[in-house]
Amino acid sequence: MELSELGLDGWFEEQASLLCGAGQRLARVTAVDRGRYVVRNEHGEVPAEPTGKFLHAAASSVDMPCVGDWVCVQYHDAESHASIHDVVPRRSFLRRKSPGKNIDFQMIAANIDVAFIVQSCHFDFNVRRLERYLVMVNEGQIEPVLLLTKTDLVSAAELERMLANIRAAGIAARIITLSNETGEGVEQVREVMLPGRTYCLLGSSGVGKTTLINRLSGRDALETAAVSGTGEGRHTTTRRHLVVLDNGALLIDMPGMRELGMLLPGNLGEGSGLDESFADIKALAGRCRFADCSHTNEPGCAIRKAIESGELNPEHYQSYLKLKAESDFNEMSYVDKRKKDKAFGKMIKTVLKQKP
Repeated sequence: MELSELGLDGWFEEQASLLCGAGQRLARVTAVDRGRYVVRNEHGEVPAEPTGKFLHAAASSVDMPCVGDWVCVQYHDAESHASIHDVVPRRSFLRRKSPGKNIDFQMIAANIDVAFIVQSCHFDFNVRRLERYLVMVNEGQIEPVLLLTKTDLVSAAELERMLANIRAAGIAARIITLSNETGEGVEQVREVMLPGRTYCLLGSSGVGKTTLINRLSGRDALETAAVSGTGEGRHTTTRRHLVVLDNGALLIDMPGMRELGMLLPGNLGEGSGLDESFADIKALAGRCRFADCSHTNEPGCAIRKAIESGELNPEHYQSYLKLKAESDFNEMSYVDKRKKDKAFGKMIKTVLKQKP
C-alpha cells in the first residue's frame, strides 16, 4: 500500500516534516490495547512502543498516541517492531471525559473524516444519547452520520416515529436505516465510504457495529457474538482498531461506551461542539430581547416563546441545559486539576534544585 491509501495527505506530510527526525518514518496507529500499540506503514503492521523520551515529555494522556494518529517511528530488527518518537498534530479527534470521577480527557481516536453514530431500533434507541454523541463528534470537527440498525425488529410505524423524534430534537445529520440481518441499507453505508478516507463506528455494545464491518468487508474479519433471546446484542469488540476495507475506505471499530461525560474546556463559546449540536437553540437565543437573557423570567425571551408555541421541544432544551451544566462543572474541575498539577510540578523542581 501507499501511505496515501492509509489516509496520508499534504497537510499531514507538512506537519510531519517539522517533527520527524533523521532515521524516522511515518506510520499510522491501527490498534491500541492497554498501552500496547500497532502501527502500519506501506509495508505492513508491526508492534510499537513509545520511547522513554516521548513518555517523559507527554504532559497528559491526551498526548499519547491513539488509533488513527500519524506517528514518527523508528524501525528495528528488520522492521519487526518500532519505537514511537512523536505524534503528528491531529486534524480531528474523538475524546470524552475519562470514565469515573477522574476529571480529565480520554482520547478515543483521531484523524477521522466521518463518524457513524450507531443506535439499534430495538432496546438501544435514545435521542438524548444521540445528542451526547453529536456534541462529541462536532467538538472534534468530524462529520456525523446516524445509523439506525436492526430495523427488522421494529414495525415501519415505529421506525417512522423514531425518525420523527430525531428531527424534532433539531438533529439535521444524515440518517441511514439498515438491518444486518436482511442487508437492507448496508449498500447505502458502503456508498458513503470513499477510498483513503477514515470512518469510525460509535455506539453502545451490541448494536451491530462489528457485524456491519463484516458485512462491509464481505468476510468475517472480526469476531461477533450471537444475539440474546430478546434480540439484544452482546459486547464483542474489546479494543479500538483500524481496518482497511476492500474498497479502500478506512474504518475504526471500537468498544461500546458506557459513559459519555461532557468535558469541553475553553470551547464553550462560538463554534463549540455544543453550539453545533444545538444550533436551533443558539439561533433562538440570538433573537431574545436581551443579549444576557437567562431564558427564565425576562420579557422578550425567544426560547420561552418557542417552547410555549411548540416550536421548541422542551425535552430538547432541557437536554441542552443538562449537557452545558455538566460541561461547565467538569471544566471548572479540570482547570482546578491542571493548576494543582502545575503547582505540584513546580514544587518538585524547587526541591530538586535545593538538593546538594
